[in-house]
Amino acid sequence: MQVDKKTIEQRTIDFDDVEIGPVLKTGTVVVTDEMIDTFANVFGDRFEIHLHDDAAKARGYDRRVAHGILGLALTDGLKFQAEATFDAVASLGWNWDFKAPIYAGDTLQTEVKVMSKRRSKSTGRGILELQCQTRNQDGQVVQSGINTLMVQ
Repeated sequence: MQVDKKTIEQRTIDFDDVEIGPVLKTGTVVVTDEMIDTFANVFGDRFEIHLHDDAAKARGYDRRVAHGILGLALTDGLKFQAEATFDAVASLGWNWDFKAPIYAGDTLQTEVKVMSKRRSKSTGRGILELQCQTRNQDGQVVQSGINTLMVQ
Protein backbone atom coordinates (compact mmCIF):
# COMPACT_ATOMS: atom_id res chain seq x y z
CA MET A 1 0.00 0.00 0.00
CA GLN A 2 1.23 3.48 -0.81
CA VAL A 3 -0.32 6.60 0.62
CA ASP A 4 0.42 10.20 -0.33
CA LYS A 5 1.67 12.37 2.59
CA LYS A 6 -0.07 10.45 5.38
CA THR A 7 -0.02 6.80 6.38
CA ILE A 8 -3.13 4.75 6.97
CA GLU A 9 -1.96 2.13 9.45
CA GLN A 10 -5.05 0.26 10.56
CA ARG A 11 -6.79 -2.46 8.55
CA THR A 12 -10.39 -1.19 8.84
CA ILE A 13 -11.12 2.51 9.05
CA ASP A 14 -14.37 3.73 10.56
CA PHE A 15 -15.97 7.13 9.95
CA ASP A 16 -14.32 8.95 12.86
CA ASP A 17 -10.86 7.87 11.74
CA VAL A 18 -11.27 8.79 8.07
CA GLU A 19 -9.26 11.81 6.94
CA ILE A 20 -9.93 13.79 3.78
CA GLY A 21 -7.05 13.83 1.35
CA PRO A 22 -4.76 10.79 1.63
CA VAL A 23 -4.59 8.62 -1.50
CA LEU A 24 -4.69 4.86 -1.02
CA LYS A 25 -3.23 2.74 -3.82
CA THR A 26 -4.68 -0.75 -3.93
CA GLY A 27 -3.03 -3.96 -4.96
CA THR A 28 -3.40 -5.12 -8.55
CA VAL A 29 -5.51 -7.57 -10.53
CA VAL A 30 -4.80 -9.04 -13.94
CA VAL A 31 -7.81 -9.18 -16.25
CA THR A 32 -8.12 -12.57 -17.95
CA ASP A 33 -10.07 -13.96 -20.90
CA GLU A 34 -11.78 -16.26 -18.38
CA MET A 35 -13.03 -13.26 -16.37
CA ILE A 36 -14.49 -11.69 -19.50
CA ASP A 37 -16.12 -14.97 -20.59
CA THR A 38 -17.56 -15.63 -17.14
CA PHE A 39 -18.93 -12.09 -16.89
CA ALA A 40 -20.58 -12.48 -20.32
CA ASN A 41 -22.12 -15.81 -19.35
CA VAL A 42 -23.35 -14.73 -15.91
CA PHE A 43 -24.80 -11.37 -16.92
CA GLY A 44 -25.84 -12.13 -20.49
CA ASP A 45 -23.89 -9.30 -22.11
CA ARG A 46 -22.60 -11.22 -25.09
CA PHE A 47 -21.93 -8.21 -27.31
CA GLU A 48 -19.40 -9.45 -29.85
CA ILE A 49 -16.61 -6.95 -29.00
CA HIS A 50 -16.34 -8.70 -25.61
CA LEU A 51 -16.10 -12.18 -27.10
CA HIS A 52 -14.22 -12.01 -30.40
CA ASP A 53 -11.01 -10.26 -31.40
CA ASP A 54 -12.16 -9.85 -35.02
CA ALA A 55 -15.38 -8.09 -34.00
CA ALA A 56 -13.49 -5.80 -31.64
CA LYS A 57 -10.88 -5.00 -34.30
CA ALA A 58 -13.65 -4.19 -36.79
CA ARG A 59 -14.79 -1.50 -34.34
CA GLY A 60 -11.35 -0.01 -33.81
CA TYR A 61 -10.08 -1.90 -30.76
CA ASP A 62 -6.80 -3.81 -30.53
CA ARG A 63 -8.57 -7.02 -29.46
CA ARG A 64 -11.61 -8.12 -27.46
CA VAL A 65 -12.59 -5.64 -24.75
CA ALA A 66 -13.60 -6.35 -21.16
CA HIS A 67 -17.08 -5.17 -20.18
CA GLY A 68 -17.08 -1.70 -18.62
CA ILE A 69 -19.13 -2.98 -15.71
CA LEU A 70 -16.54 -5.74 -15.15
CA GLY A 71 -13.94 -2.97 -14.77
CA LEU A 72 -16.15 -1.26 -12.19
CA ALA A 73 -16.65 -4.53 -10.32
CA LEU A 74 -12.89 -5.14 -10.28
CA THR A 75 -12.35 -1.57 -9.03
CA ASP A 76 -14.75 -2.18 -6.14
CA GLY A 77 -13.03 -5.48 -5.35
CA LEU A 78 -9.59 -3.86 -5.35
CA LYS A 79 -10.90 -1.17 -2.99
CA PHE A 80 -12.09 -3.77 -0.49
CA GLN A 81 -8.98 -5.96 -0.75
CA ALA A 82 -6.56 -3.11 0.01
CA GLU A 83 -4.42 -3.15 3.14
CA ALA A 84 -6.61 -0.42 4.62
CA THR A 85 -10.34 -0.51 3.97
CA PHE A 86 -13.38 1.39 5.11
CA ASP A 87 -15.84 -0.10 7.63
CA ALA A 88 -18.55 -0.22 4.98
CA VAL A 89 -22.27 -0.70 5.49
CA ALA A 90 -23.43 -0.16 1.90
CA SER A 91 -22.44 1.40 -1.38
CA LEU A 92 -24.95 4.17 -2.08
CA GLY A 93 -23.98 4.80 -5.67
CA TRP A 94 -21.41 5.31 -8.35
CA ASN A 95 -20.90 8.18 -10.76
CA TRP A 96 -18.55 6.42 -13.14
CA ASP A 97 -16.76 7.09 -16.44
CA PHE A 98 -15.30 4.55 -18.85
CA LYS A 99 -12.22 6.36 -20.20
CA ALA A 100 -10.34 3.71 -22.18
CA PRO A 101 -10.75 0.04 -23.06
CA ILE A 102 -9.66 -2.70 -20.69
CA TYR A 103 -8.19 -5.76 -22.38
CA ALA A 104 -7.40 -9.28 -21.22
CA GLY A 105 -3.85 -9.19 -19.90
CA ASP A 106 -4.17 -5.68 -18.48
CA THR A 107 -3.05 -5.19 -14.89
CA LEU A 108 -5.35 -2.83 -13.01
CA GLN A 109 -4.71 -0.79 -9.88
CA THR A 110 -7.01 1.72 -8.21
CA GLU A 111 -6.25 4.93 -6.34
CA VAL A 112 -8.86 5.93 -3.76
CA LYS A 113 -9.06 9.43 -2.27
CA VAL A 114 -11.59 10.57 0.34
CA MET A 115 -13.10 13.76 -1.05
CA SER A 116 -15.68 14.44 1.67
CA LYS A 117 -17.38 12.96 4.69
CA ARG A 118 -20.57 13.72 6.60
CA ARG A 119 -22.66 12.13 9.30
CA SER A 120 -25.73 10.28 8.08
CA LYS A 121 -29.22 10.42 9.56
CA SER A 122 -28.65 6.87 10.83
CA THR A 123 -26.99 6.86 14.24
CA GLY A 124 -23.43 5.62 14.18
CA ARG A 125 -22.98 5.93 10.44
CA GLY A 126 -21.42 8.34 8.00
CA ILE A 127 -21.23 8.97 4.28
CA LEU A 128 -17.95 9.16 2.36
CA GLU A 129 -17.41 10.39 -1.16
CA LEU A 130 -14.47 8.50 -2.61
CA GLN A 131 -12.74 9.58 -5.80
CA CYS A 132 -11.46 6.46 -7.55
CA GLN A 133 -9.14 6.16 -10.53
CA THR A 134 -8.34 2.80 -12.05
CA ARG A 135 -5.20 2.62 -14.18
CA ASN A 136 -3.72 -0.06 -16.39
CA GLN A 137 -0.11 -1.25 -16.36
CA ASP A 138 0.90 1.73 -18.53
CA GLY A 139 -0.48 4.24 -16.01
CA GLN A 140 -3.40 5.14 -18.28
CA VAL A 141 -6.66 5.93 -16.49
CA VAL A 142 -9.16 3.42 -17.88
CA GLN A 143 -12.04 4.21 -15.49
CA SER A 144 -12.72 6.86 -12.87
CA GLY A 145 -15.43 8.45 -10.81
CA ILE A 146 -17.01 8.87 -7.41
CA ASN A 147 -18.27 6.14 -5.06
CA THR A 148 -20.64 7.23 -2.30
CA LEU A 149 -20.13 4.83 0.59
CA MET A 150 -21.96 4.47 3.91
CA VAL A 151 -19.61 3.45 6.73
CA GLN A 152 -19.84 2.71 10.46
